[in-house]
Amino acid sequence: MFTGIIEHIGTLEALDLKSGGGRVRIHAPSLASTLTVSNSIAVNGCCLTVVALGKENFSADLSGETIQKTSFGAKSGAMKKGSQVNLEQPLTAGKELGGHFVLGHVDGSGRVTHLDRESLGSDNWWFGVEVPEDFARYIVPKGSITIDGISLTVARWSKSTRVAEVAVIPYTYEHTNIRSRKTGDAVNLEGDVLGKYIERYLESRNSATATALTMSRLLENGF
Repeated sequence: MFTGIIEHIGTLEALDLKSGGGRVRIHAPSLASTLTVSNSIAVNGCCLTVVALGKENFSADLSGETIQKTSFGAKSGAMKKGSQVNLEQPLTAGKELGGHFVLGHVDGSGRVTHLDRESLGSDNWWFGVEVPEDFARYIVPKGSITIDGISLTVARWSKSTRVAEVAVIPYTYEHTNIRSRKTGDAVNLEGDVLGKYIERYLESRNSATATALTMSRLLENGF
């Protein structure tokens, strides 16, 4: 489990994709020495397992599902050699929960629509991302969203264009890969897991209620 508070920025050194999976190598000199093979690490919000270590880099395997769901395998705007990536190690017991609950299980990828200064001369930014239709139900104004592993708050939401905007403060801009983002870039998205559990509970409850009120069910009970 992660919190969406980015600790390090790495650089994509190599990305080898095949039909059923692949491998990624990340240059991360500020982090590599603290890692161990078999450790989990979030790369742009995608929970991966460290399978090999160098002095200044680490490698992780990618499953076919990971390639399909994340920006590693996006048809356009995908990550490529030299791309900056956000890195976060798993939450440890007793550590401050500074963001929100992030599992590192990416729901899908969105597209950057804009990255604009809040106003002339401002150091704050508006960051816009178009989300897929099946992800839109997880967007809650003033609620949490994970974009490329960053815990952010939805400040504006356009249902018609499916564009979620977040306000980015100078610290976040300088300490994540947001500053290198361009229009059309693919970004990884994860909805708030608490909302997913509520959604699943309501689906189950509604399904059970619907079953209880069918004609066959009524006839079975003597009506």
